[in-house]
Amino acid sequence: MSARKADTLGGRAAIVGIGATEFSKDSGRSELKLAVEAVQAALDDAGLTPADVDGLVTFTMDTSPEISVAQACGIGDLTFFSRVHYGGGAACATVQQAALAVATGVAEVVVCYRAFNERSGRRFGSGVQHREPSAEGAALGWSLPFGLLTPASWVAMAAQRYLYAYGLKPEVFGHVAVTDRRHAATNPAAYFHGKPITLAEHAASRWIVEPLRLFDCCQETDGGQAIVVTSVERARDLPRPPAVITAAAQGAGRGQEQMTSFYRDDLTGLPEMGVVARQLWRSGGLTPADIDVAILYDHFTPFVLMQLEEFGFCGRGEAAGFVAEDALPLNTHGGQLGEAYLHGMNGIAEAVRQIRGTSVNQVPGAARTLVTAGTGVPTSGLLLGADG
Repeated sequence: MSARKADTLGGRAAIVGIGATEFSKDSGRSELKLAVEAVQAALDDAGLTPADVDGLVTFTMDTSPEISVAQACGIGDLTFFSRVHYGGGAACATVQQAALAVATGVAEVVVCYRAFNERSGRRFGSGVQHREPSAEGAALGWSLPFGLLTPASWVAMAAQRYLYAYGLKPEVFGHVAVTDRRHAATNPAAYFHGKPITLAEHAASRWIVEPLRLFDCCQETDGGQAIVVTSVERARDLPRPPAVITAAAQGAGRGQEQMTSFYRDDLTGLPEMGVVARQLWRSGGLTPADIDVAILYDHFTPFVLMQLEEFGFCGRGEAAGFVAEDALPLNTHGGQLGEAYLHGMNGIAEAVRQIRGTSVNQVPGAARTLVTAGTGVPTSGLLLGADG
C-alpha cells in the first residue's frame, strides 16, 4: 500500500461567523424560519451579507433545502451545496465540506446550518416509528424485534458492556452530566441556565433504559445554528478573530451501523471516533496535551467517556475519573445535556467563542479546541485554532 498523502486542508479556511436562534421547547415558527434567522445572525456576526454567500451545507434529515434557505435569505447564485448523512455525526463534517470548497476555490463564503423543531415537531429521541424496506432498515431489523427501538436503548447496550468490562457502576456517568450542567448554569443561552445538578441528583433521576438515567440523556430542542466559513486571508479583513480550521475529519469504523453496531469485536469503544482521532492528530500535528478545550458530542454521557479514551486523553476505562478531576475543560457551553440539542452545531459555535475569548465560561488563553460530532454513527471532528 502506498503512503497516504499529507493533509493540505489545515490552515486554509476559518470560521468567521456564528449565529443562533433562542433554544426552546416550542419555537412557534417553521424550521425554515429558524434556519433563516440563524443564517442571518451568523452573517451579521461575520460582517458579511447574503450577497457574499455562494455555498451552503446542511444535514440530511433536514426539512430546509439549500435552495429554499438561499431564496428566503436573499442569497444569490450558489456554486456549492452539499448535505452530510447520519444525523449528529454530520455536524463537524459540514464545516469540513465548507473548508474543502473554500480551499479548492469552488466557493468563497460557505454557510453551514442546522435548524429543527426537535421538541415541538419530530422528536428524534422517540426512535423508530416506521421504516420502509431499505438497507438501513434491514440492519435495524436485527435489533428492533428485541425492543431496541430508541437511541437510548441502542446506546444502553454499549454502556452496559462498558460498565461490566471495567467493573464500574452507572453512577460514573454522572461526572459528565454534572460537568455539563455546571457550565449550562452560567450560560444565559442554555435551556438549563441557573440549574446545576449534583451527583446525588443524577443518581436519583429515573431510569430511561438501564444503565442510562434521565440525566444521562440529552434534551430535545427547537432552534437553529449557523456557521460561516471562508478563507483565512479573507477572514483577516473581517471584524471577528477567525477560528482557523487546523484539521477536519470524518470516520466510519469496520462493521459500522447507525447506532446498532453490536456485532463488532468490542462494544467498549467507539471505533468511528478512533478513525477521526487518528486523522485529526496526524493532519493537525497535535496531541491531546495541546488541547485547551474539548467540546465532545454528548447525546448520552457514556459516549463522552469513550471519546476521551479514543482520543488518548486517558486510558481505557479511566475517563470517569479524568472528568471528575476536571483534567480538561469540557463542554463549556453546557453541551447538549445543558445548553441545547442542535446535533452538535452549537458545540462548534462554543469552540469558536473559546478561540475568540468570548465564552461565558472562558478558559484563559484558549488557543486550540477539539470538537466532535455524533457518536455511535459515522461521525466527524474538528481542530480549531487561533490565527497565528
